[in-house]
Amino acid sequence: MTSYAGLEFLRRFLHGAGWVRTLRRELTDALPPTDFGVVSMVLAVLALVVSGGRRVRHLRYLEGDPVVQRFCGLRQLPTPRTLGRWLGAFRARHLPRLQWVNALVVARAIRASGQRRLTIDVDGSVVSTGLQVAWAQRGYNPHHRKVPSYYPVTAYEAQSGQVLRVQNRPGNVHDAKGARRFLRDLFAQLRATLGAAYRLEFRMDGAFFRRDILEHLERGGAEYAIKVPFHPWLGLKQRVQATRRWTRIDATVSCAEHDVAVACWARRCRIVIYRRHVRHETAKNFQLDLFDPNDGHYEYSAVVTNKALGGPALWAFMCGRGTHEKVYGELKSGFAFASIPSMRYAANSAWQCLSVLAFNLSRSFQRVTTSAPRPATRKRRALHRFETIHTLRALCLQRAGILVAPHGVPTLDVGTVPAVVARFRRLDRLLAA
Repeated sequence: MTSYAGLEFLRRFLHGAGWVRTLRRELTDALPPTDFGVVSMVLAVLALVVSGGRRVRHLRYLEGDPVVQRFCGLRQLPTPRTLGRWLGAFRARHLPRLQWVNALVVARAIRASGQRRLTIDVDGSVVSTGLQVAWAQRGYNPHHRKVPSYYPVTAYEAQSGQVLRVQNRPGNVHDAKGARRFLRDLFAQLRATLGAAYRLEFRMDGAFFRRDILEHLERGGAEYAIKVPFHPWLGLKQRVQATRRWTRIDATVSCAEHDVAVACWARRCRIVIYRRHVRHETAKNFQLDLFDPNDGHYEYSAVVTNKALGGPALWAFMCGRGTHEKVYGELKSGFAFASIPSMRYAANSAWQCLSVLAFNLSRSFQRVTTSAPRPATRKRRALHRFETIHTLRALCLQRAGILVAPHGVPTLDVGTVPAVVARFRRLDRLLAA
């Protein structure tokens, strides 16, 4: 019997699309050796994460499952101790090859989507750790101020729905710490896997509003839209006070465009200031003294950009950044991205790479099977309607089944529930095509 009958379809996808051969070619001699084989160990981690496991010890609950063993290409799964020791053998030199495999997965998905413009969201997120975890530091952790943490940064391509790159960092760094090197490696990855024919546009939050980042993006020929903090040396407050005409975007939001000379940077920036009318005073109303109280309460934000977009279109473009936060939520809750399997920094970084790889492969699997296309919008949302991993598990992956052999033919029987039978037949037909 099996509790993961739908995992057979993911196995067929990986073999049919050639990803198992790619893993064998790229990783066999590049990762720490093991008696179970490097590829089988990587597949065991993918099976663990995709099936819902959040800890290395959860591998015990997959033991003896015939579909999981078939997915990994093993007659017996490794024990949690064996998997933990293999992860503990990772060093920093092993991580680039994992990132390269993920880059190949992303490149194929982008080419298959047919898009010519890449909308890239760059942002960091906090992963809380234990007290003894290597390189975990107390720093920016908004919900647990004194808890040591990591602060990984990721680049997410919004239209294909793929995570381009992940880089782990200690938790005591600024959100944009090491961002220039991260962007340099990202540009090199895109050139190596996709070439130079794609138009690049970046969306970032206010922590990335730095001169070196703006100059690096412009040298790379990329467009950008970055949130701007209300620093006193920018003079945005005085410009808002002097603004008399606001362009209306919707019932509550309006904007005004300014050409700002940043003296300490010796450059001029196009900055669009937005204000949102709210019903009452909120914690974000730190500029309430700009207007007479009779005008109401407003929340202000600003965006610097080199894109040829008007204020309303730029507002819609920046609103699309919210999808990246949802991806972080799915990675942490659905793909064990927030789990800490080891005390070693390289092992935890490898786990993050494998978690992102599982996320991208699940979306590639949906793209060729069940996800429906949808039109492009100004928010640059995904071009396919993807299901979350929780929905995918409930409808496909975590379905009970039994292996039988009528007339000597091995058969996976999943019962007679009409919805399950219809979905499994559809998946079988689509993968065969």
